[in-house]
Amino acid sequence: MRRTSTTALALLATAALTLSACGRSESDDTEATQGADVSSGKATGTITVWAMGAEGEALPELAKEFEEENPGAKVNVTAIPWDSAHDKFTTAITADSTPDAAMVGTTWMGEFAGLDALDPLPSNIDTSGFFSGAQKTTEVDGTSYGIPWYVETRLLFYRTDLAEKAGYDEAPTDWQGLHDMAKAMQDKAGAKWGIGLQAGGTGSWQSIMPFAWGEGASLTADDAYTFDTPEMLKAVQYYQSFFTDGISNTSAPTQPTTEPDFASGKVPMFISGPWMMSAVEKVGGDGFKDKYSVAKIPEGSAGSSSFVGGSDFVVFKSSKERDTAWKFVQFLAEPETQVKWYEMSTDLPSVQSAWDDPALAGDDKLKVFGEQLETAKAPPSYPTWEQVVANFDTEMEKVTKTGADPKKALESVQQQADSIGTGQ
Repeated sequence: MRRTSTTALALLATAALTLSACGRSESDDTEATQGADVSSGKATGTITVWAMGAEGEALPELAKEFEEENPGAKVNVTAIPWDSAHDKFTTAITADSTPDAAMVGTTWMGEFAGLDALDPLPSNIDTSGFFSGAQKTTEVDGTSYGIPWYVETRLLFYRTDLAEKAGYDEAPTDWQGLHDMAKAMQDKAGAKWGIGLQAGGTGSWQSIMPFAWGEGASLTADDAYTFDTPEMLKAVQYYQSFFTDGISNTSAPTQPTTEPDFASGKVPMFISGPWMMSAVEKVGGDGFKDKYSVAKIPEGSAGSSSFVGGSDFVVFKSSKERDTAWKFVQFLAEPETQVKWYEMSTDLPSVQSAWDDPALAGDDKLKVFGEQLETAKAPPSYPTWEQVVANFDTEMEKVTKTGADPKKALESVQQQADSIGTGQ
């Protein structure tokens, strides 16, 4: 999921719809299941494919290329609005009327696999070329149920011209450096707020977890959630410091930084995904792309990490054209197809080799997204993840807006998580 129009809204929708989590349990040691091999030769027959948002509108054009390569095959794409997609999928699963293949939000994989609706990835589809964090979004209990179709991750956006006024010629690489730079943006560069961070609320876990992962935090152990840990506490205390020190706005809405705030210099730093590049450049006008840059999330004691999102592509067990459906999925995972899709949609490739293409390799900012994806992580695949993380978001809002004790907040999250369970 991506962009303000697709990714950002979709990620918010997943929480509102109480969807399931992406990735897999970090402690999972379940033996993987593999599906039957995809046959060799050309695809034949007609398949129905569902896709959401802008991707659903653009996919038919790409599907024509698959049809040209496979004259006996036909792909019928149905575009579905994000806000109704989850209910449409669950209704179709219950009625055994699913499409043959579909774009599926990474946060839905655990739920749909738990409903026994997804076909395990065929054993002869190679997954070694995907970013590892992205590949894990397809895995539930050790079994992969699709491919990561496209990816996104989050970086630090910062105004280079204002950073220079603040005394910085590059972005910081550690936590203290980020805090100091944000303060200097206020004191020396005239910024209202040093950095725009989400002050709790729906989806705020996506902003906090990169710092927790940077400290080596693990969200699960022995089929249980683990929020009340020293690593998580250190990350939350650090995140809170931006608000208690007056560097970030405690009244910030769900989207803590608007494009106009960044363009005007009111908020010269924020953390977000690749869709924001075109958004800020559009508002900033001619030459603005030279006034900002991006950098990896500053390192904790365990290194730099970030949240990996995007969408996966799956085949449903009920498909009557399984072989052709998987061949279409294979087509979507080919490096050259991934580059074409990027040029059509600006969705970032999940296949690492696609990043060598000049369309991506020639963009210095995109290179940084590619570097961050090498260490980006996804949350666990437990069916109850969205329910549990909603409580986390609520507690973090108390931490950022009222100065609540991070330790007590995490103890409350842990208690609620233990009560809800993992749903395994």
